[in-house]
Amino acid sequence: MGAEHMSFRREKLTRPIFKWAKGVLPQLSATESEAIGAGTVWWDGELFSGNPDWARLLAMKPARLSPDEQAFMDGPVNTLCAMIDDWKLSAEDHDLSREVWDFMRSQKFFGMIIPKEYGGLGFSHTAHSEVVRKVSSASVAAGVTVMVPNSLGPGELMVHFGTQAQRDHWLPRLADGREIPCFGLTSAEAGSDAAAMTDRGVVAYGQHEGQEVLGIRLNFAKRYITLGPIATVMGLAFKLFDPENHLKRGASLGITVALIPTTTPGVTVGDRHVPLSTYFQNGPLVGEDVFIPMDWILGGEAQIGQGWTMLMTALAAGRSISLPSQSAAGAAYCARVTGAYARVRQQFNLPIGQFEGIQEPLAQLAAHAYQIDAARRLTVAALDEGHRPSVISAIMKAHATYRMRESVDLAMDVHGGKAIMDGPKNYLGNLYKSVPIGITVEGANILTRNLMIYGQGAIRAHPYLLKEMQALADPDAEKGLDAFDRHFWAHARHAVVNAARATLRGWSGGLAAPAPDGAAFTGHWRQLSRYSAAFALLSDLALLTLGGGLKRKEMLSARLGDILAELYLLAAALKRFEDEGRPEADRPIIDYIFAKGLYRMGVAFNGVLENLPARWAALTVRLLCFPYGIPLPAPTDDVITELAEILMRPSSQRDRLTPDLYLGEGREDHAVADLEAAFERLSAAASIDRKMREAKLRDPQAALDQGIITAADFGELAEIRQAVARVVAVDAFAMARVSPISGQHQRDDGRDGDERRADAAE
Repeated sequence: MGAEHMSFRREKLTRPIFKWAKGVLPQLSATESEAIGAGTVWWDGELFSGNPDWARLLAMKPARLSPDEQAFMDGPVNTLCAMIDDWKLSAEDHDLSREVWDFMRSQKFFGMIIPKEYGGLGFSHTAHSEVVRKVSSASVAAGVTVMVPNSLGPGELMVHFGTQAQRDHWLPRLADGREIPCFGLTSAEAGSDAAAMTDRGVVAYGQHEGQEVLGIRLNFAKRYITLGPIATVMGLAFKLFDPENHLKRGASLGITVALIPTTTPGVTVGDRHVPLSTYFQNGPLVGEDVFIPMDWILGGEAQIGQGWTMLMTALAAGRSISLPSQSAAGAAYCARVTGAYARVRQQFNLPIGQFEGIQEPLAQLAAHAYQIDAARRLTVAALDEGHRPSVISAIMKAHATYRMRESVDLAMDVHGGKAIMDGPKNYLGNLYKSVPIGITVEGANILTRNLMIYGQGAIRAHPYLLKEMQALADPDAEKGLDAFDRHFWAHARHAVVNAARATLRGWSGGLAAPAPDGAAFTGHWRQLSRYSAAFALLSDLALLTLGGGLKRKEMLSARLGDILAELYLLAAALKRFEDEGRPEADRPIIDYIFAKGLYRMGVAFNGVLENLPARWAALTVRLLCFPYGIPLPAPTDDVITELAEILMRPSSQRDRLTPDLYLGEGREDHAVADLEAAFERLSAAASIDRKMREAKLRDPQAALDQGIITAADFGELAEIRQAVARVVAVDAFAMARVSPISGQHQRDDGRDGDERRADAAE
């Protein structure tokens, strides 16, 4: 394009658009700018492009453990799981045992991410995730205890941002458990809204180790701090001020992070919080007139004011690992135990899993177990390649915990009374209680879904939007206009090309959309390509017509985020199928997941288009992308039955679907071990059961008397009945009770009900 033509475009076309866009595109707050600038763009950028390079996704190496990492899983992790009595922890001790704490320290569970040169294990993100996943299947409280020192906190922040002197001092102590870390971010007035933080530090002179030095005088009140009650060192986020301008940088210096021993004068460790009887260590930390030297600032004085950027960068990795790993464990655990219980538990002389009303939740459990773990593996593989995908981490945190919650609810429904009676025989109760914790922490899901996934994703991952916004914000208006001219017209060309692409794919029903060469499920890949183009077109039109107002249209933003999330989660499921060698038995799982995923995307698309204020834009998307209507598919009943049966029979496929869970190995009288044993024995005796059913007999003695079964069969059935009885049994406790008549405390004295009622009447 000639210089004269470009000058004409710049002055006659771009300049009016530039002025208009300044009032339309969203203005970013300081904290939003830092959050958007943190982390990296990865596959979210491909999805926003409207034309993802699926071959690039499939070429990614799948997550794998090194020999040392696998040995740690086979050794210390299994040993730790067997040491934990989750019922005793929650009902009696309200803490992990001293032996467990000592074992975690000695085996460096708190130093998994710390490099080996500092005494840590130097594990990959994949190993970190696998350890958290398995330990969480034994106990959520134990899983939280392991994951916090290895995710957002002093250890990770120190590795990335600490000075060399800080690393040399703290990392070896954190690695071997001499120091237990916590991170103080949330306060009563500021949770998600970090800008409202009232925790303050003021640059001033004070006494430290007998000398007057320049430092920071702190006042803070933090709550919900995991490991706070036992931590020896806390990372503290606060707003730093320098009213006397000691540092020659102005009065307000921004959010800053410091490392503070909890024994520092003025620091008070408060009483414990109890997060829904889960009893991991959690509590408030308060500081009154706490003085610290300047070299306690994480990263030194150079990192003053960089606290929010630090936190967002670390969170981009941490939210991809901790809660998605726990959610993957919870989903797989629910699938495995519920499938076994549906086979073991009988009603009307049939395993309850043979009823279609039970098969439907079983199928959903199998699908969640497969899909959450597929997305988890893909995400940690990206982390191991050096990505820090903040938008993907938000997707993982919110949607993994949402689906874990649905899995737990479905498992509770199928188990019925078995799951609502507390006691050591209840292997779902503690998991059920802990579900809202995962939904709430590390960024509440409502905020994450409504504001972060799409709200930040559209700016961060869109090919041009952030560049345009930066050009609009340039204080040099002419320089900004030049940049805006380049990016806006590139954006316009991209939008036109994508609109044509979306139209071709929409009108062909996806048949004209690309799929990766040689991959299975060509039709599913094509639908992903079709929906990605439609999503990109809808995004551009929503941003064009709403501009900065889209931030306030949270329901629209949430639905757009749901589409983005489904695109990622569905692609992860297809990649897992390829990575595992395309097992033919897993095809029904993929078909089920895709029917559900396309349905959810259809609902989200329809929700946006029904409510988009610019009706012409909504009509355009419907006409170009969905000329025959928005598809709302559903899995067939046959596919639902196939998935349910996977969970109700022992097989390598069932093991592959629910891998690396703690199932009570090494423990006596473990409820899940009893369930697994009964399930295995009952499945092995299927031929005996079949002979009795064909003879229309329910009584084993009658079947033996008639020669239908052998004496050995009869003995096996008797042992199976005992095993099933152990599984079906629930706990009952001898407890003081209050008489409804006398109001006096009584205990069961062994008399029957008639005797007690007669005494009460007298």
